[in-house]
Amino acid sequence: MKIAAIDLGTNTFHLIIAEQAESEMKIIYKTNKPIKLGEDITKENKIIPTAFERGINCLKEFKATLDQYGVTKIRAVATSGVRSASNGKDFIDTVKEETGILIDIIDGEEEANLIYEGVKYSGAIQGKSLIMDIGGGSTEFIFCDNKGFYWKKSFDIGAARLMQKFFKSDPISLEDQEQIKIHLKENLAELIEFGKDFGATTLIGSAGAFETYAEVIDPAINIHEIPNSLIDIDAYHQLSKKLIGSSHQERSEIPNLIPLRVDMIVMASMITDYVLAELNLKTIILSTYDLKMGVLQKLY
Repeated sequence: MKIAAIDLGTNTFHLIIAEQAESEMKIIYKTNKPIKLGEDITKENKIIPTAFERGINCLKEFKATLDQYGVTKIRAVATSGVRSASNGKDFIDTVKEETGILIDIIDGEEEANLIYEGVKYSGAIQGKSLIMDIGGGSTEFIFCDNKGFYWKKSFDIGAARLMQKFFKSDPISLEDQEQIKIHLKENLAELIEFGKDFGATTLIGSAGAFETYAEVIDPAINIHEIPNSLIDIDAYHQLSKKLIGSSHQERSEIPNLIPLRVDMIVMASMITDYVLAELNLKTIILSTYDLKMGVLQKLY
């Protein structure tokens, strides 16, 4: 039997198809498209018409692929971009009408649960850890260990939202950087308070920006063939400093930095820097398995 998961993120739509055997699940197809559904979403809290159209066209392509592979079981989930948009339901209704795909809008709680399941499957959790998934609209945090999770929450501090609100100069100014730090301090107080008591030493980055960090630091890495990988923390700090201090043009010339993330990686780096510093985390591990793998796991 073939099963599939679709993850409608604020920036990127993902499709993953697996073949379900008796004792294992084998990934047979995987793709993602930079849809930028959350483009300008902070202005009127709406999916703008061009982004709406890009999303519909992408899902038509996904439906053709699902039919081609003969997928019999599918779950499509939408996160912050659709969840917070005033016309999010219109988007879901249009998708159903034009493709037949039924989309579940999941809340931050379920989003964090599915991320945890995906990361757990990667084998990245070794002892007390903090999982962080930086999305376009929201960022999820999960404190966990090998036995389970102890605290989880989704915050509306995704890279696209921060960029639309604070990224006003190129390179980003020290003043804007300070405003972001203040914003993070105000919004993440609960996270930092719990984290200091929990005492995790490892940050597990769930796909996305962390894949970019890993690929830029080590161009030889093949993130499509590994479930997890250690990211050298000193190399990360050097990269973060470079990303935050560079212009759009300079970042666009960095090998393995995809166009979608050329600007948003600055916001992702600032969130990562803040959490690493506040919680005194010593190790960074990339999990290439994230929410979509969690969705597949639940179908399996």
